[in-house]
Amino acid sequence: MRILFDQGVPEPLRQLLKKHEIATAYEKGWSTLSNGDLLDAAERDGYRTFVTTDSHLKYHQNLRTRTIGIVVLLSTSWPRIQQAIDSIAAAVDSASPGSYLEVEIP
Repeated sequence: MRILFDQGVPEPLRQLLKKHEIATAYEKGWSTLSNGDLLDAAERDGYRTFVTTDSHLKYHQNLRTRTIGIVVLLSTSWPRIQQAIDSIAAAVDSASPGSYLEVEIP
C-alpha cells in the first residue's frame, strides 16, 4: 500500500512498516502545502493512506469527500510510538478509502 507521512511523523516508523511503500511530504516536495492541498496532492498521486500527528485535521478539513484513508498518531514521541507499533500497523492495514482512525499512543 502507498502511504504518505505528514510532517511530524517520525521517519524511523518507515522501517517498522516495511511491507508498505512509504514517502514523506518532504520527500515529495509537499512540505509547504496546507493540509487540504496536501491531501489533494496525495490523492492525485495515488496514495491510499495518510499518516499524520495532526489531531486537529478532522476539525479543519471536510473528510467525508476524501478517498484517502487517514491515520492519526496521537503522539510525536518516537520512544512511545515504537511501543505502539502493533496498534499503528493494525490501523494502517485497516485504513480504507475515506476512513479516519486515531491511534492512542500510551
